[in-house]
Parts: sequence; C-alpha cells; structure tokens
Amino acid sequence: MPESIPISVTAEQLAAVTYNADGLVPAIVQEEGTGQVLMMAWMNADSLRQTMETGRTWFWSRSRQEYWCKGETSGDRQYVREAYYDCDGDTLLFVVEQEGKGACHTGSYSCFFTAFGDGD
Repeated sequence: MPESIPISVTAEQLAAVTYNADGLVPAIVQEEGTGQVLMMAWMNADSLRQTMETGRTWFWSRSRQEYWCKGETSGDRQYVREAYYDCDGDTLLFVVEQEGKGACHTGSYSCFFTAFGDGD
C-alpha cells in the first residue's frame, strides 16, 4: 500500500504560484515511472497547501464549489512523489503514485484517452 509523504515547500515557493482571476491554478497529474499524463484539475492556495502537507492530491471543484481529495470516494488515490511549478508559476505538475483503477471518473486509467482526428 502506498504511503503519504508530505512534500517540503517554502513560503517563497508557495508565493511564486500565480492564480487566475478565480484564485485557481491548473494542476497536471503525471504517473511516476511511466510519465503518462493522468488528469488535470484545479487547485487554489488551500488545496495546494493541503496537497503538500498530506502528500495526497487535493483539488478545488469549480462545479461543486468544494475541496476534494482524489480517491476518497473511488479508492483511486494519488500519492505525490514530486511537485513542480512552471517558469511562470501559473501551472503545477504533480508526479504521483496512482492507486486503484486509475485517475479518470469515467473508469479509464487516464482522462486523456480521446484523440483528435480519424485515427489514420
């Protein structure tokens, strides 16, 4: 069973994150080992802090207007192994150990399973 490990972060690093007008920043989640992009969700300052403190991914649901910890309902938990912010501070990247069937609420392992084009 994976273990939650808090991620060390400084106040300066947290202050480097740039949020949009709604107070949100996109967070990309990538699988450790494979590099597969599993999902993208939104974080605010509190969910980012909670993620770093607990070592589990926490997000802000724009539709439900509430925090959610990935996998608390489904059992498909994410354990953060690495965390990054980009050069502009306006996008986050979390490398996770994915537990369970995957990251997508549809039952697919990744949310990115639909390709553009006709497949030829």
